[in-house]
Amino acid sequence: MPDPAPTAQPAGIDLPHSFGAALLRGARCRCPRCGEARLFRRWLKPYDTCPACTLDISGQRADDFPAYISIFVTGHLLAPVLIVLASDFALSSTAILAIILPLAVAFMLLTLQPAKGAVIALQWWHGMHGFRAERRPQPGDDA
Repeated sequence: MPDPAPTAQPAGIDLPHSFGAALLRGARCRCPRCGEARLFRRWLKPYDTCPACTLDISGQRADDFPAYISIFVTGHLLAPVLIVLASDFALSSTAILAIILPLAVAFMLLTLQPAKGAVIALQWWHGMHGFRAERRPQPGDDA
């Protein structure tokens, strides 16, 4: 079944102008629709509805994708550090692990919530999992 056409901008809500803007709102842990209210009530638990624009967020299905993003980003950030530590310093394997493992855990914890916010924004933008795709009116559109 084809996705319904995106609906027009609701009154009084400043919708993002592009997919990147919506993704950035989500990565900042803000509502992807209005950008005003916080997206999460606890560390990884989003509100059921946005306190500012009443967007129903309860249908989001981020599942494991934010963890995959977080692992990917952490691995790419720490790979050069690991290479430098292994090649330029005379450190034992135990010392390298003692440096890399806490950094990896810290990066994972720091990137997990923004990754989940970005995945929720991606789902909202594309009208997935109960979200309705909403767009700003473009110049030349009949309103």
